Amino acid sequence: MSPNQAVGAFAGYALLNGVTLGIIFMVYTAESIASTFFITAGTFGVMSLYGFVTGTDLSRWGNLLFMALIGLLIASVVNIFLASSMLYWITSFIGVALFVALTAYDTQKVKNLAFIGYGDEGADRKAAVWGALTLYLDFVNLFLYLLRFFGRRK
Repeated sequence: MSPNQAVGAFAGYALLNGVTLGIIFMVYTAESIASTFFITAGTFGVMSLYGFVTGTDLSRWGNLLFMALIGLLIASVVNIFLASSMLYWITSFIGVALFVALTAYDTQKVKNLAFIGYGDEGADRKAAVWGALTLYLDFVNLFLYLLRFFGRRK
């Protein structure tokens, strides 16, 4: 994928996600969306700062976090059919913890890629777009999982 295609894919995904998130405004109250957004922004900011400044190498967590993400997706799909409220709350808690950890991990990964670079302007630009996309996904998913706890339905 060329750098311009990566930027286009990112913009297309952001647009699609914006339309999808618009549905949330029909389900939850504006106050709960706003308060959850600020909670998400604060949590994301703190964890991103941690990932940026920590001396601990978080790269070893990558495979474990990816496996946890796959497990979370499978449990969520299974719960569509089971409709278990207990599994809903368990996946919600795990989702928050997972995306908090992914925020720190992905921030450190983006920082390391920016520091080292690929030596090719196109590859560096594509890596920056993918880094932005992963952090965007972390933020949106963290927001959606926190909304399960703090959101009040209309």
